[in-house]
Order: sequence, then C-alpha cells, then structure tokens
Amino acid sequence: MENKYKNILGRIPELLSSDDDLPKNFEKILDELKRTIDYEFAYVCYLNSGSANIQHRKVSEKAKNKLAPIPEQVTLVNFPEIIKSKLYDCEGLVFDENSPVFKAAQFNATNSNYLIAKLFIRETVFGFVLLSRSARKPFTKDDLNLVNAFASLVSYTIKDSELTSVFKLQLRALQDSLVDKTLAYATIKKQNEKILEADKLKNEFLANISHELRTPLNAIIGFSEALSMKIFGELNAKQEEYVSDIHVSGLHLLGMINEILEISKIEAKAVKLALSKFNLQTSLNEVTNIVRPLANKKHIKLEKVTKDFLEIEADYQKIQQILYNLLSNAIKFTKEEGTIEIGYTFNKSSVTIFVKDNGIGIDKKYHGKIFGKFVQLNNVYSKKESSTGLGLTITKELVELHGGKISFESVVDKGTTFYVKLPLKAKKKKES
Repeated sequence: MENKYKNILGRIPELLSSDDDLPKNFEKILDELKRTIDYEFAYVCYLNSGSANIQHRKVSEKAKNKLAPIPEQVTLVNFPEIIKSKLYDCEGLVFDENSPVFKAAQFNATNSNYLIAKLFIRETVFGFVLLSRSARKPFTKDDLNLVNAFASLVSYTIKDSELTSVFKLQLRALQDSLVDKTLAYATIKKQNEKILEADKLKNEFLANISHELRTPLNAIIGFSEALSMKIFGELNAKQEEYVSDIHVSGLHLLGMINEILEISKIEAKAVKLALSKFNLQTSLNEVTNIVRPLANKKHIKLEKVTKDFLEIEADYQKIQQILYNLLSNAIKFTKEEGTIEIGYTFNKSSVTIFVKDNGIGIDKKYHGKIFGKFVQLNNVYSKKESSTGLGLTITKELVELHGGKISFESVVDKGTTFYVKLPLKAKKKKES
C-alpha cells in the first residue's frame, strides 16, 4: 500500500501540469487508477439538486456487454439522507446491490459491488467517483484509501479547470469587438469575483491536502529513522542504503509540503506576526551555524561581515526563515570552494540585510520572474536538486509582511547579492 501512495505522490506534478481540457484530465486520472485497481466501470459524477449527473465514464474492454451501465442521470430519491450519513461524514464507502445506498440510488446494474469516494473542496461536497466490478472480486479498504487520494486530485483538477474557463471567458470578452464595453466590464467584474472565490478554494485545498499528506509522511520518516538506528535489529549494507534513501527522500518531500502549506497560509492571509525584540546578530549567528554543514560539504567559505549589536522588533521565527532561505539558496548556487558573505547595515529607522555569493549568478531573463510561484532557474544546479520553486516567493511575502522590501543584484558567472530592507520596528498589519 505504501508503494501505491508513493506512486500517487510521484504523479501529482504531472497531473497538475497536464492539459486543461477536463475530459482529458479525467481520462488520465482514471487510466492511472486502472493500473492499481482492476475496475470494470468508472464514473465521475456531479451532485445537482436530487440527481447525480455523470460527467465522465470509463468502461474496461472485458466489461463491455457484461454489466448493465449506470444511466447518464442517476435519480437520488432518498439519497440526501444516506449521503449525509454514509458519504458526507466519512471518507467514502464500499457497498453491493443489497445496500440501501444502492437501492436509493436506483442503480441499473446487478451482481456487482461498488466503491464510492467523494469529490470535495474543504467541506463542500460537489460530486463523487464511483467504481464498479463483479461481486466475485469485492473492493477492499486499501482500494478505498487509494481512490480517496485520487478523488482529491480529481477535485483539484475540476476546480482548476473551472478557474481556467473563467480566464478564457474574460479573454473572449476582450477580443470580441462587437461586445458592448459596459457589458464586457460587468461580465469581467462578475468573473473576477468567481476567480477570487475559486482561488480561495484552491488555497484551502492545498492547505488541507498538505496537512493530510504530512501525517503518513511523518510516520515514514519516523520508522525509517528507527530502522536506521537499528532499534528493530541489524541491517545489511544494502538495507542501510535503502533505509537512508527513504529517510532523506521523506525529509525532502516534507520540506516541499511545508513550503506549499506556508504559501497557502500566506495567500489566505492566515499568517500573523508574533513580534518580539531581539538582537539581529544573534539570529544571524544561529542561522549561519545551521547552514554551515551544507556549506562545508561544498568547501564554501561562509563569512559574517557584521558584528554590531542591533536590536530590532520583528517575528523572530520568520526572520530566521528569511535568513535560512537566502543562505541555503546561496549555497545551492555557489560553486565548490566559493565564498558567501552575510551581514547588515543600518540607520535610525531601518536595517538592510545582505547575502552575497560569488556563484553562477542569475540570467537577466529571470530577473523579473524569480519571486514568482513555482519558478525554477534552468541550470545544472536546479536539475541536480528538485524543489517547489517557492522559497523566494515565501521569502518575499514574509519580508513584505514586516513592511520591508527585497531586491537583488546579479551578474552571470560573477555572483548574486540579495538585499532585505526591514524597519527596525515592524508593525502588525491591520486585518481587512
């Protein structure tokens, strides 16, 4: 079962970057599901005031003319009460033709069993995925867990497609010269409201799925660490290598999930500053000590060029995160035996922190893009180490949350210097 979940996680980037055509996405997702669960019929249905309308169906070759398919529209006479108790309040269910769910839905097939998983964003259930196959091969709890993971992907794909459709509608309105400008403005304004709502739902989904993924991932990390410590017995060399790979990959994936969760919180305006007074030099020393092992691996010289005491009022943890992101980025893009300098200058009202490296630099074509979400530089270093492309995005948001600004100077093959200008006394932003 762990391998199945691992395959799902491995497929997430490809599914999310796929064609925005919804039927094609459904086909890809159901094909992926068929690789692990041998279903005969698969349906993606939307709930709509007393009925479930089939949006997409897939029938296996061996099942054609074998089972009577479900009609295009399934009547839900008593479905609301059953859905509330059996689907809305749980993580899906498995049932056969003797189940009250089957009878209430008035399915047209016989001698078969079913698996159903809800489509939802946050607490809003808007449909379900339904699988069917012969009663001789019942669905299992593991099958249900796997389909629930796929149902989450389908939910995201649907909402993402709806968001794309809204953008296309705006574009058509602008391109159509025959459309009255006043009407076009009203249409765009209305669609913008839908975009904001869809974007809010997407952020809530990302935050929710990140929380859900962290639970099993923490278990994988914990058990792999226990195995590497040989708590359960000795390991041979090959086993130690595999366990180490599992542990390192788990930590890397957890870091990526945490970044997705962090950007979701920021965009949802759920991040608040916990202001306190502290010595910036102390914070800088702590972060430098944390990243020094990473620098030592590449024989990079890490120099602190400022030793002045400076008291600032800010969110200590978030300042630590800003410094860590900038330093780890500098180490990543600096060649072996390079040099990185970190320090700050200040006046009566503000401080400017700088991180300077003599690394590969940033091509001018990326200068206007590097603070964008999911942006990754196309170079040999980014190909060696996978990431979400959210580090600088999060850093910029955290700096601006303090009322500061971030900027940089860079020359290819010469190096890069990032500047973070912060007020000596940050002010909490008023909630809008």
